[in-house]
Amino acid sequence: QVQLVESGGGLVQAGGSLRLSCAASGRILRINDMGWYRQAPGKQRELVATITSSGITNYADSVKGRFTISRDNAKKTVYLQMNSLKAEDTAVYYCQATRVVQIGDVFPTDYWGQGTQVTVSS
Repeated sequence: QVQLVESGGGLVQAGGSLRLSCAASGRILRINDMGWYRQAPGKQRELVATITSSGITNYADSVKGRFTISRDNAKKTVYLQMNSLKAEDTAVYYCQATRVVQIGDVFPTDYWGQGTQVTVSS
């Protein structure tokens, strides 16, 4: 079974930085896109950033210029460098891996991590 394990969340003051990591484990042959989403209390989950297997990135307008997504395909890990954090960035951040193919799979499957809390104090 594929597992996505996130780390790097925590409490930081406004203007500070954090780096999130998400490592995929399992008998993985291929992962398509990887990405980060977030969900604040009382709000729907929203896209933060995604990256394709070839490194093409996409960002939400609210984080452009402040957040950077990157990926190490050999380590099956995606990162999110978050700079100039604002109080409105406070949320649970979730990692997603799309169209994951494991040894023995017939169809690809999408997976989510368990989430990591990011709290920005103003």
